[in-house]
Amino acid sequence: MKQTPDICRFLHFMRLKHRQKLAPEKETSFVLTKGNDIAFRLDSIKKIISAEYTKRHSYPWIVAFSGGKDSTLLLQTVWEVLLSLPKSQRKRKIYVVGNDTLVESPLIINHLRKSIESIQKASQKDDLPIETKITTPYIDQTFWVNVIGRGYIPPTRNFRWCTDRMKIIPTNRLMESLVSEYKKSILLVGTRRSESQNRRRNMQKHRVKADKMKSYGIEGCRIFAPIADLDDEDVWKILMQRRPPWGGTHRNLITLYRNAGGGECPLVLTKEDAPSCGTTSPRFGCWTCTVVNKDRSMRGVIDSGHKDSEKLEALADFREWLIELREDEENRLPVRRDGRTKFRADNTRVMGPFRLDVRKKILFNLQKLEKKFGESLILPSEIEVIHDIWWRDEIREDARQALMRTVGVSDEGLAL
Repeated sequence: MKQTPDICRFLHFMRLKHRQKLAPEKETSFVLTKGNDIAFRLDSIKKIISAEYTKRHSYPWIVAFSGGKDSTLLLQTVWEVLLSLPKSQRKRKIYVVGNDTLVESPLIINHLRKSIESIQKASQKDDLPIETKITTPYIDQTFWVNVIGRGYIPPTRNFRWCTDRMKIIPTNRLMESLVSEYKKSILLVGTRRSESQNRRRNMQKHRVKADKMKSYGIEGCRIFAPIADLDDEDVWKILMQRRPPWGGTHRNLITLYRNAGGGECPLVLTKEDAPSCGTTSPRFGCWTCTVVNKDRSMRGVIDSGHKDSEKLEALADFREWLIELREDEENRLPVRRDGRTKFRADNTRVMGPFRLDVRKKILFNLQKLEKKFGESLILPSEIEVIHDIWWRDEIREDARQALMRTVGVSDEGLAL
């Protein structure tokens, strides 16, 4: 396929970023020999996928799909393998699974949902055994229920409570149900060694190889990473030379990466994957992510002059306001939610959750932002849970205050 100047410039940009990520490790030169040719390697990957899929058992495949470049290439390759097989061999079920934390970046969640919809329709048209699913957190464990309802401070590097509740648990819940139904399952991930030094070391540690599988954290589930040995440039070249078999083009995906200078937060499956969320690398993730000081992806898209820049700017400002609230101890209770006090080694107090009036202020401003843009930022069911938590907290606070008056001590002197 002839490469346009824009494509060449984009590949050059991604190549430079890839080299920066891997420094100071020694780089390997990219030489198009027969054994190293992209088409040759892609054909080898397809043979590995085909050999695994046609094995004589009915264990389903679960394809982790975030809508980013790696998971897109993984699914596209699996799809092409299925189409190459006779209908009689397309028996094993394939679940394409995405994750929506309910506070995803508007750009990536819109892309993900449109892709999932196209995938479902096209798989039916092609008569493929593919079913799509998007996991979400339990309604009482969403970002807003925890921050506005329970008063949890927005996540930090040392208190990253969000990943388990919003990503790992919902996805693992689905996989556990499939293992329960089929006894075993195989999880396909777009993990690659060249993504970062940490990813390479982690894959080496667990001996993850393209042609081999390893046990996953859920009993009966194994993990399969068929594109593990491709690098960034391979991925982009393959995507640029092929249209997605579920329709459309990869133009929107390429634009997302180019504008943000990064990529999507992957489908987080274990705590070892969690550092991918909230790292300093420019990634699309939750628009509310306060683990990072600066959301480089969001700012990159805003600076690119995106048509929704005003809305994205407002979301970015709201995120930064949450950080300001978190850092001001006046906004927080002196005791934790369990009523206990905690002190650091230097005898300074570890503050508790947001005060109730601060939580109410966050909800008010969030709903004000909703009205401005006419888009939902918090679900009605979340608000119901939040009001229920507030009601219980008010009862507890009244009881605590009554006890304090009885014994004649202040907040500083009472630890329930």
